Amino acid sequence: MAMARKQKAVTHGVRYNADLNNRIEAATKKGGFSSNSAFIRAAIERELAGRESGVDAAEQRIAASLDRMAREIRNLRIGQQALFAFVDVLAKTFLTCVPEPPRDVHDQAVARGKARYDRFLKSVGMAMVGDSQAAMAELLGRGHEN
Repeated sequence: MAMARKQKAVTHGVRYNADLNNRIEAATKKGGFSSNSAFIRAAIERELAGRESGVDAAEQRIAASLDRMAREIRNLRIGQQALFAFVDVLAKTFLTCVPEPPRDVHDQAVARGKARYDRFLKSVGMAMVGDSQAAMAELLGRGHEN
C-alpha cells in the first residue's frame, strides 16, 4: 500500500494596509475560520473557482451561438435546395409546354426575349435591397459582358 504524500506548502508574503487587515480579521471571525491564513486560502480558492466558471460560461455561450448559427445555415441550405428544385421543375414544365417560334420569326423572337429578360433582371434588382442588390448589379454587369 502506498501512502499518500503530503504536498509541500508554498509560502507567499503578502503586504496589505491596516484597513484591509482589519477587514480580513473581521471576515475570519465572522466566517468561523481558524486563522487569517485559512480565510485568505479560502478566498483565493473561491476567486479561482469563480474565474474558471466564468470561462466555462463564456465557452457555453459561444458553443450555443455556434450551434444556433449551424442550424440557421442548415435551414438556408434546405431552403436553397427547395428553391433549386422549384426552378428546375418550372423550367422543365416551361420548356415542355412552350413551342419553338417558327423559323421566319426566330431572330425577332430571340431579340424580344432578350429585351424582356433585361427588363425582368432590372425589376428583380430593384426589388432587392442591401447586399442582394449589389450581387444582382454584379450579375447584370457580367450578363452585358457576354
